[in-house]
Amino acid sequence: MPKTLDAVDRRRAPGRGLWLLGPAMVAGVAYLDPGNVASNMTAGAAFGYLLVWVVVLGNVMAWLIQYLSAKLGIVTGESLPQMLGRRIRSPWARRAYWLQAELVAMATDVAEVIGGAVALHLLFGIPLVGGGAITGIVSMGLLLVQTRRGARAFETVLIGMLVIIAVGFSFGLFLAPPEPEEVVGGLVPRFEGSTSVLLAASILGATIMPHAIYAHSALSRDRFAPSSLIGAGGLEAARGISTPRLLRATRWDVTIALVVAGTVNLAILLLAAANLAGVDGTDSLEGAYAALRDGLGPLVATLFAVGLLASGLASTSVGAYAGAEIMQGLLRARIPLLARRLITLVPALVILALGIDPTLALVLSQVVLSFGIPFALVPLVALTARRDVLGAHRNRRATTVAGVLASVFLIGLNAVLLWLVFTGG
Repeated sequence: MPKTLDAVDRRRAPGRGLWLLGPAMVAGVAYLDPGNVASNMTAGAAFGYLLVWVVVLGNVMAWLIQYLSAKLGIVTGESLPQMLGRRIRSPWARRAYWLQAELVAMATDVAEVIGGAVALHLLFGIPLVGGGAITGIVSMGLLLVQTRRGARAFETVLIGMLVIIAVGFSFGLFLAPPEPEEVVGGLVPRFEGSTSVLLAASILGATIMPHAIYAHSALSRDRFAPSSLIGAGGLEAARGISTPRLLRATRWDVTIALVVAGTVNLAILLLAAANLAGVDGTDSLEGAYAALRDGLGPLVATLFAVGLLASGLASTSVGAYAGAEIMQGLLRARIPLLARRLITLVPALVILALGIDPTLALVLSQVVLSFGIPFALVPLVALTARRDVLGAHRNRRATTVAGVLASVFLIGLNAVLLWLVFTGG
């Protein structure tokens, strides 16, 4: 007879409640990828505290979105791509949906590999193409942990890397904190020209990431509703633990993960706003590193580069996991994680070999992500509001309204961005 999660849970007493945490922390790594670093550093250096409100708003919306994604995986035992793959009847429509999701996942891979390459160049002087290759190889090792040791071991490794990321990006603020009144002033929503709108879309694309939405539902499914435990008694009977309890633990999991991710993202922007505003060359990661080294000392700069490296390595593993799930759920074709890692490594290495500015590539990749958000968010809100999908655990009316408002805001911001870019506003 298979062991239930509750049986395993009892063996882990007294920390049994803590054992239910983890999937959101892995998904939260995606909120601290190199694209976030580039977008927040660029925003802080170029506009000071102007876009603080975007980081805060993005994190609030991310909490709701990631919770809905996890809830879908827990209650149904399916990921969002799996469910869409079943519900989209037309093969051509399903392939078209897969194509946009795959492009978004590839944009994520580009950001993460480039970030790791830049970090290795800053720390050890390794050429960018070589650094990109090393980042890809190390990420394969992390994926092996997931495929051979299981979800819990994968979570443990990535949570450890999350700690390194948090320390690396936040340490400088303790030496050079921002002015509190300036931070409060940045909470007032406003823009200053099309460039600030571009950066706002980039920040939101890096904060509310489509592949994190797809991945979180799969991570929760893999942890709490593995196929080996699903029997005739249904998911709840199979895992031996109540769905309401899992959902309560998930709310804590998402809260902790996004408090950490949101705090670090805000720290990156504030570090740049307080110390890099008006400094020449800080529109690139290399320039920001040099400015931090010259202004705050080599320790802060080195920790920043270490955090950037950890973010690239950790987030590229989550991106590869999400991409494999997207392909399996929508195309109903399974491709090994390591094979997919090799395929999606190529575009990033090509960009590095062509000499395209890494920071510009990072920021633009996040804009691509922002345009992929509605394709993941709208179906997520719609499905989690349906009684025939989640039963008694479907969204309350207020939750659905909040999800709709978030979707409208994000889609509207992208529309304004297009108008400003093409009209030169």
